[in-house]
Amino acid sequence: MSQDFRLPDLGEGLPDAELVSWLVAEGDEVALNQNIAEVETAKAVIELPSPFAGTVQKLHHAAGDVVEVGEVLITFGGAGAEDVAPRPAAQEAAEDEKATPNLVGYGAAPRKSARPQRRARAARADDARSADTAVLEAAPHDAIVEQPLEQPLERPRSTPPVRKFAKDLGIDLALIEATGVKGLITRADVEAYAARVGLGAAPDAAPAAASVRPGPDERVTRRPIRGVRKVTAEAMVRSAFTAPHVTTFHTVDITETMRLVASLKADRSLEGHRIGVMAVAAKAVCLALGHNVSLNAKWDAEAGEIVEHHYVNLGIAAATDRGLIVPVIPDADAMTLVELADALRDLAQVARSGKTPPAAMTGGTFSITNFGVFGVEAGTPILNPGEAGILGLGSVQRRPWEHDGEIALRDVMTLSLSFDHRLVDGAEGSRFLVDVARVLEQPGRAMLLR
Repeated sequence: MSQDFRLPDLGEGLPDAELVSWLVAEGDEVALNQNIAEVETAKAVIELPSPFAGTVQKLHHAAGDVVEVGEVLITFGGAGAEDVAPRPAAQEAAEDEKATPNLVGYGAAPRKSARPQRRARAARADDARSADTAVLEAAPHDAIVEQPLEQPLERPRSTPPVRKFAKDLGIDLALIEATGVKGLITRADVEAYAARVGLGAAPDAAPAAASVRPGPDERVTRRPIRGVRKVTAEAMVRSAFTAPHVTTFHTVDITETMRLVASLKADRSLEGHRIGVMAVAAKAVCLALGHNVSLNAKWDAEAGEIVEHHYVNLGIAAATDRGLIVPVIPDADAMTLVELADALRDLAQVARSGKTPPAAMTGGTFSITNFGVFGVEAGTPILNPGEAGILGLGSVQRRPWEHDGEIALRDVMTLSLSFDHRLVDGAEGSRFLVDVARVLEQPGRAMLLR
């Protein structure tokens, strides 16, 4: 008996996903809900849990392949086929109708086995493997560990590309300490071990990104347009050719904001909360949107309506290794400065890890992008589709500035506001920008606003 697991609809309406890596190999025993693969959609890297328990019979795709939703990803069967958990009835019906299975609904509880003796034998085998693994983990990782003849050691968990990489270097994976999720041995683990024992890179080791290929004259590199880069490009083109963009600039003296940030950083009661200029700017934006509702609206062409939001779902543009993404802080207008700072910190950490869930990148009503972190003074940010405005924060610079009738060195920042001219007139955009600037110039003014 065998069971096929098809790539499910991941809840984004996307037709395919790229297989980033396998977390299991053919012949592995897999438990129900164990993560078996990482796939990259246009929005995030997602770990797929197994809806079955059993033996991996066949992996139908390799890392780097683009798999269509509904296509068979992995087949379970072989020696453990009879112990495979039943598929939910909804999934069987969906497959009968050649419909796309959905990730929600996979992972139902396995049926109770009518063979207690088999369960007992499996438990004893698991205990033996666990004991052997414990011995291995207790031993120095550079040591050669003799395996008992009665029971082979459990195979170290890694992906097929990593197994091949280690094999090319002549390295036994059993000697490597895993740092990946749930004890997974990564390529970096193999490289670190190789460096420690003085081994060089494998002469014929494949490049990390199999989808990257040199051009005909080997002076160019061609990369397929997919994932985040593809969707970002499509969204930006759609935005640029749908919404008439206008960008306006305003340079602001934020010396008082910098003093506030420094004082909050020195406050021991706020230790652990990273309250920076970005958090203060986010708070200023939320306050200003309350008085400039046209910047917190959407143009609904299909309904022939302008939709004004009475809440702020604040999008934060984040540059990651996978490309630009815009995760959202829901109801940011209801948060305190400390809560906003914490939300920004958590958002950035998840974005850098590439694990931002698709649901966290939808529903934004206004966005902020911070190109100041790259030392850039100003720019013309492109609207996130469906939003009326986006504010760009430039770098903080120390400049001679007029203050109280004299010239003094002050901390200044240039704000760049792009807005949809269908929704926002120039006067409204200017008022919003000035309202944000006033809070950054005198953060105490926020006490007077609601």
